[in-house]
Amino acid sequence: MPYLSRLTSLAFAIAIVIGSPLAQAAEVKVAPAAAPVAPAKAPLPLEELRTFAEVMDRIKAAYVEPVDDKTLLENAIKGMLSNLDPHSAYLGPEDFLELQESTSGEFGGLGIEVGVEDGFVKVVSPIDDTPASKAGIEAGDLIVKINGAPTQGQTMQEAVDKMRGKIGEKITLTLVRDGGTPFDVTLARATIQVKSVKAQMLENGYGYIRITQFQVKTGEEVGKALAKLRKDNGKKMSGLVLDLRNNPGGVLQSAVEVADHFLTKGLIVYTKGRIANSELRFSADPADASEGVPLVVLINGGSASASEIVAGALQDQKRGILMGTDSFGKGSVQTVLPLNNDRALKITTALYYTPNGRSIQAQGINPDIVVRRAKVTNEVDGENYKEADLLGHLGNGNGGADKPTVKGGASKARPQDDDFQLSQALSLLKGLSITRGK
Repeated sequence: MPYLSRLTSLAFAIAIVIGSPLAQAAEVKVAPAAAPVAPAKAPLPLEELRTFAEVMDRIKAAYVEPVDDKTLLENAIKGMLSNLDPHSAYLGPEDFLELQESTSGEFGGLGIEVGVEDGFVKVVSPIDDTPASKAGIEAGDLIVKINGAPTQGQTMQEAVDKMRGKIGEKITLTLVRDGGTPFDVTLARATIQVKSVKAQMLENGYGYIRITQFQVKTGEEVGKALAKLRKDNGKKMSGLVLDLRNNPGGVLQSAVEVADHFLTKGLIVYTKGRIANSELRFSADPADASEGVPLVVLINGGSASASEIVAGALQDQKRGILMGTDSFGKGSVQTVLPLNNDRALKITTALYYTPNGRSIQAQGINPDIVVRRAKVTNEVDGENYKEADLLGHLGNGNGGADKPTVKGGASKARPQDDDFQLSQALSLLKGLSITRGK
């Protein structure tokens, strides 16, 4: 199963990896347990193997505490994988299970995607409606302590292991935001049930779909969301915002399915690697669930892997306008190779490319229109009067009704009211609708 995810989540679904120490996201394919591995053509490095055996013997004999062979060998395997790139890893039984749970959308943890930057554990993005997001944790926060113990110098997996625990148990994270003073956030671990797709009408004629991550059923959920929005609107929509901000990635096939809902022809993504089964190409089918609705796609630095595949495909095919800030830049593909003891290897096997042949690795996707985050402040309308409010005013010569000042109560809050980037996306769609005469 191809899987794309930008970073290891605190719920700790090890997903797809992007090409950066901060993230994991790309295409992760789960190979059969008995998948054949191409034999190495080079002779075994006997001298290095002798050195390895000697080091192992020396550790067993001289280390301050006894260490068994199993521990030493497992640590050696972990080191072998972890030093290849930030996204290759040896998955023990718990990690492997969590990876499988993450693709289904339910797992235990805090609900944050994390990575390592300059020796610190960094929050890549909080997952919506989880303990982390409810506690106010933000993308870019540095986790400097976990339950009072410093995290600097720890590997990402070590930090993740410490943040794991029984559901309901509390954990205190010490965070630093934007170089400010450290502060503590205490939250309880919970079962994370991630709803990957949320949809609603922003205004009459204009819909909104947010994808928080790409799970196995995300493509199907987006199809249902498009149908529901059309039904709620009563007719074909005038515009749609697809929100991929802070989406760490997930399952490759789901990314392809989502892009295919908006495309009727052409390439969506392709991958290239050393082994034969790493050469994949995905193209769109003629069906168009979106009915060609004008589209704006929101991305930011938290959009990784599978998110970048969708954004890159829609941009290259000129199907939508990308707005926001540069994406994360994870363009590598991970393949999960199950072993015979409930463990697995997750190794980088390929790079993926957009339809125009762009590699996103370590560069990301650049939006067509750069719009940075900003705080939105709504001003209260003053006591202004119109001509129609004046006593004895003349009527409209064409027979139209008067339009005096309307004083109403507070309107219902809408997502775009406090989200500057979303508000700009909606304004752009309205402008497109006007210029197209719709």
